[in-house]
Amino acid sequence: MSHPKRLAVAVAIAFANQAALAQHLPSPSRTVFKCESEGKTFYSDSPCLGAKKIDIEPTRGLNKSSGSERTGKDVSREVQREQFADAVKPVTGMNSKQFETAGKRQKLEPNAQRRCQSLDASIPYQEKQEAFAPSSARHQLQTELLNLRSEYRRLGC
Repeated sequence: MSHPKRLAVAVAIAFANQAALAQHLPSPSRTVFKCESEGKTFYSDSPCLGAKKIDIEPTRGLNKSSGSERTGKDVSREVQREQFADAVKPVTGMNSKQFETAGKRQKLEPNAQRRCQSLDASIPYQEKQEAFAPSSARHQLQTELLNLRSEYRRLGC
């Protein structure tokens, strides 16, 4: 990528995440893990051994019977960031989710950013390995997957 394009990407990411950085709470995780322990099932945003990953998409407002849409400021900001990401996609080559992830990771240390990129590939690979593993090897693969997911969360990827 040429220097002007990299500069444009950096400016775009910084602009898009200005509102997000001003907030005090971390963005909510859209990944939920279905965990089982002692015969009980529970859901958590923290990984657990043998967890099944569930991706969720929160609702974006309520349509009244009158047909008007009611959304909060957080949803409006999210829609605005998505529209911005779509507008700069020809320059960045990233869709809105990739753009959001890049912006969130911008504040991480360079080593953590590289490790997050590595985990982006390692975790889905490990999930596939676990899904098709014989029962004798499954516990070891689940332990490795738990370690990868925990590192992903700890780094703030």
